[in-house]
Amino acid sequence: MSSSNASPGGWDDRPSGTKPKRTGARRLIPSWRAVLGTLLLIVLACAGAFIIGYQLVDIPKANAGAVAQSNVYLYSDGTQLARDGAVNRENVGLDQVSKDAQHATLAAEDRNFYHESAVSPKAMLRAGWNTVTGKGKQSGSTITQQYVKNYYLNQEQTAIRKAKEFFIAIKLDREKSKEEILEGYLNTSYYGRNAYGIQAAAQAYFGKDADELDTAEGAYLATLLNAPSEYDIVAHPENKAQAKARWDYVLDGMVKEGWLGAGERASLEFPKPLKAKPATGMSGQRGYLVEAVKDYLYASKILDEETLRSGGYRITTSIDRKKEKAFVKAAEDQLLDKLDPKKHPTDKYVRVGGASIDPATGRVVAMYGGIDYTKQFVNNATRSDYQVGSTFKPFIFASAVQNDSTTQNDRRITPYTVYDGRNKREVVGPDGPTGYAPGNEDGVSYGPITVTSAMDKSVNSVYAQMAQDVGPKNVNNTVRALGMPEKVKLVSTPAMALGTMTASPLDMAQTYATLANHGRYVPYTMVVKITKNGEEVHLPTRRPQQAIHREAADTTTSILRSVVRGGTATAAQAAGRPAAGKTGTAEEDKAAWFAGYTPDLATVVAVMGQDSQTGAQKKLYGTTGLARVNGGGYPTQIWAQYTAGALKGQPAKNFKLRLEPGASAPPTTAPPATSAPPTSAPPTTAPPETSAPPTTEAPPTEEPTEPGGPSSPGTDGGSEDGGLPIGGLDGDPGGGDVP
Repeated sequence: MSSSNASPGGWDDRPSGTKPKRTGARRLIPSWRAVLGTLLLIVLACAGAFIIGYQLVDIPKANAGAVAQSNVYLYSDGTQLARDGAVNRENVGLDQVSKDAQHATLAAEDRNFYHESAVSPKAMLRAGWNTVTGKGKQSGSTITQQYVKNYYLNQEQTAIRKAKEFFIAIKLDREKSKEEILEGYLNTSYYGRNAYGIQAAAQAYFGKDADELDTAEGAYLATLLNAPSEYDIVAHPENKAQAKARWDYVLDGMVKEGWLGAGERASLEFPKPLKAKPATGMSGQRGYLVEAVKDYLYASKILDEETLRSGGYRITTSIDRKKEKAFVKAAEDQLLDKLDPKKHPTDKYVRVGGASIDPATGRVVAMYGGIDYTKQFVNNATRSDYQVGSTFKPFIFASAVQNDSTTQNDRRITPYTVYDGRNKREVVGPDGPTGYAPGNEDGVSYGPITVTSAMDKSVNSVYAQMAQDVGPKNVNNTVRALGMPEKVKLVSTPAMALGTMTASPLDMAQTYATLANHGRYVPYTMVVKITKNGEEVHLPTRRPQQAIHREAADTTTSILRSVVRGGTATAAQAAGRPAAGKTGTAEEDKAAWFAGYTPDLATVVAVMGQDSQTGAQKKLYGTTGLARVNGGGYPTQIWAQYTAGALKGQPAKNFKLRLEPGASAPPTTAPPATSAPPTSAPPTTAPPETSAPPTTEAPPTEEPTEPGGPSSPGTDGGSEDGGLPIGGLDGDPGGGDVP
C-alpha cells in the first residue's frame, strides 16, 4: 500500500523520534518523570527546610514557670513543716526517684525512650491520623519533645510551636544524655493537685518522697500524666474505672519491657491516694517559724533574700515537731483558752511568745510566735521591744563571780553575801551616794538579806547595788559573752537590775542556755541542713566557746534552783524535774517573763500586752480577772507544762554543778531578816551591805560543795544535784530526790 493511503495522524505521519500526544483521560495522569521530579523537589525542599530550621532554631533559656520552685521547710525529723513559693515544685535528681516510678513513666509515655531518637515521625503520624479519624486527640510526642514543651516552650497548640519543639528536641538529644532528659521531664510534668514534678506529686498523693514510691504508686502517678485532673480518683471517684484501665496499661507495658515480672504484676493492687490537703500556707505557727528561719539564713549569710526567692531549697530546720506541739498546747491550756475579752477587756491585749533551745547543741527546738501568723503577723518569739524585767538579775550575779567581785566593804560576792534589802535604798558608789534609789516590788523592805534570798524574792535594791559593785561595764561584757546579740542595746547604769533592757525571748533563751551549759556558749541555730537539687549547701561552722567560767555559771544555776524551790517561780515545779530559772515583770506590768532551764532544755516565755490596732504596749492589769500578771504566774505555768511535755519519756537529769569558793553553807546562822519596812528613811550614807550574819535559809543538802573558782575553768566534773522529786509536787508516788 502506498503512503498516500495511510490514515491522517497515524504513526507514519509523526516526525521521526517524537512520541504520540496523549488524548482523553490519559492526559490527566502525570508521567513517571513528572512524579519523580516532583518527589525530588519535595525531598530537596524538606531537606532545605530542615537544614534552615535546624540552623535557625536555637535551644532557648528555660521558661520562668519551668524553673520556678517552692522552698520546702522541714521539721528536724524530716516531715514537712511548710513550703513557700508560687509554684509547688521541688526538683530532685534522677537518683532520688525510685526505679519503679521511672520505669512506670516510660511505660506510660515513651517505651522506646532509651533506644530511639528524640522524635518519632511514626508516632506523630499515628497520632495525627487518630485525631483526624475521630479516635480522640493523642500526643505523638516523645518524652524528649514533652520535656522541651514543658521546659523551654509553652502549651500552645500551634504549628510554629510544634516546629520549634521538633528542632529543639533533636538538638537536645545530641547535647544531653537520656538520663538528664528523663530527670528534666519528671521535674517539669504536671500531676494535678497543684503538684509540678514527681517529688511534689509523691508528697501530694502518697505523703512520701519520690525515692520511696513503690511500683503501684509509681504507675498511678504515671497514669496521672495522661489526664491529671480526671484520674485523681479522690476528687473524681466516678473516673476510677478509666484510671484503673490506664494503670493496667502502664503495668502491662512494664512487663512487656522487662521492667516488672508477671508474677509481681499479678499481685499488685490499685493504690489508695491520700485525701487532697487544703493549702495551709503560713497559718498557725508555720509562718512564724518560716520567717524566723529566713531571718536566721540572712543574718548568718547562708543565703540572701534574692537567692532564697529563686526557690528549690530543701531546708531542714532544728524545730522538733513534738516539742513545737507541746509549746502550742501549753500556751493554749495555761492562758489563751482562758481569755475572754467580753468579760475582761484587757484580755484582748494579751500576746504570748517563747523560744526553747537545747543548751548542748544550740539548736532552737521550739518556738511560739503567737496565736496564728495569719492573724497576728508579728513574731512574739523574736520581737525585742519589751523590757525583760528581773530575768536580767542572774547576769549581774554571774558577772560578780566571773570577775571575782566584792562589795564595797571588800566582802566576796557569793550566794550567802548579805546586802541591805530595804525599799528605795539608795545605791552607793565608790564616791558615795549615786542618787539612784530603786523601789522593790510592792514597796516591800527586806532589811539584811542574802544574795540567794534576794534572787528568790527579786529584790531590786540588792541587785542594783550589786550591779554597782561589779561595774555595769563588766556586767554587760558578761551578758555579751553569754550570747546577747549586739543589736540589743544594753543599759550601763545600776538600773539594769530592774531589767529596763529590751530583748526577745529568743535572745534571752540563748543567754540562759549558756548558763545551763556550764558557761559554754554555743551559738544558736535554726537550720541543720540545706540542699538544692540534691546538692548540700554549706553551713557556717558554729564554734562553741567558754563564755564565762564554769563556776560562775554553775553558782548562778544554784541560786536559780532556789528561785524554783521556794522563790517566785515555784510553779515551775510542775515540770516534774530539776529546774532553775528567774521570773521577771516589766515596768507597769506590760510584760511578764519566766526564763528557766533543766540540764537539757532552756526555755523563755513572755506574756506581753499590745493593742493590735495601734501597736501600743498595754498594761496587763486585770488579765483573766487577776489584779496583775507577773512572771511567776502564766509565764512560769506555760513553761512548766511545755517542759513536761517536751521532755516526756526522757529520764530526768540532775544538774552537775561546780560552785565558786564560799558558795557552800556558812557555819553560823542568824534569825531571819525582817520584811517590815523601816521606821524611817534609810540614811543615804549607809553602807551597801552589812556585816550581819546571813539569814537562816540553808542551802539544800544535795547542792554540791566542790570547791572551784574563776581561775579554774569548768570541766565535766562536779556533783549531781538531785533537785525536785520526779513527780513534781509533794506527795507524788515517785517522790524523793533523783539518785
